[in-house]
Amino acid sequence: MAEDTRQPDTDASKPADVSEQSAEEGSPGRTTADSEKNSKVEDAKARVAAAKEAAAAGAPAAPKAPVKKKEEGPKPVDASAHPLVTKLKATLDGGVLEAVEFLGQLSIRIDRAQIVKACEQLRTDAETPFNYLSDVTCVHFPQHPEAAFDVVYNLYSIEANVRVRLKVAVDADQGVDSVTGVWPAANWMEREVYDLFGIRFLNHPDLRRLLLPPDWTGHPLRKDYPLEFVENDWTAEHLPEMTDVEREQLEQRRTYGLELLSVPQERMMREIFQGDKEVMPKDK
Repeated sequence: MAEDTRQPDTDASKPADVSEQSAEEGSPGRTTADSEKNSKVEDAKARVAAAKEAAAAGAPAAPKAPVKKKEEGPKPVDASAHPLVTKLKATLDGGVLEAVEFLGQLSIRIDRAQIVKACEQLRTDAETPFNYLSDVTCVHFPQHPEAAFDVVYNLYSIEANVRVRLKVAVDADQGVDSVTGVWPAANWMEREVYDLFGIRFLNHPDLRRLLLPPDWTGHPLRKDYPLEFVENDWTAEHLPEMTDVEREQLEQRRTYGLELLSVPQERMMREIFQGDKEVMPKDK
């Protein structure tokens, strides 16, 4: 058998040499990066120290940037020269109390005694007949005891594509004349205002509650109306009398936000809404 006279392969040491060479080549770069980082840190420390020395010496600090003032939004402007306002002033003797325009929306405050006359004039105006009563609503201002409510009429002219808002300051006991003779659609709108705010509309053909039971006490959209559940004559008459245990369970339900579970009829509606879902033990 012939002897193997080949020399040992020295290539195995090459990867190590290559890795050592790359490490040697990369070390200067890392040293440079570390030097730059340390230099920046030292510069920052020097600036902080200089700022502290200047503050201790009482040197004036750098002036602060001026605070940018918040841009003021649009404000209502006087609209006494508006054509519609001019027409109403010519017809109503002192009936136009105020006229302002805000973001292109005209609002006219009318004397309570002349609201029907103002509505009739706007309804039959030749250029802009306001033949559509969009809404009748109300706003409660408890800080104005002499006239704590503003009845608001939103009118729209279909032909001219123009809108106008009429406002009347009223007292709940005095009320205001109904405009159902001008726009029959005001019937239910005025009933809703009467139901939720308690404003009486004189000469209304059928003034009664619209959303709440007829014998309900109070008007929920007034700002002095309690937000929580209240016990009144209606609840005492129509809700079942509860034992001490049932009343304690009711208080627990209210604590967990389950006010709908107070009477059997409401529990039945709850089950209908839940459908096939699992009913909670307290809901049964």
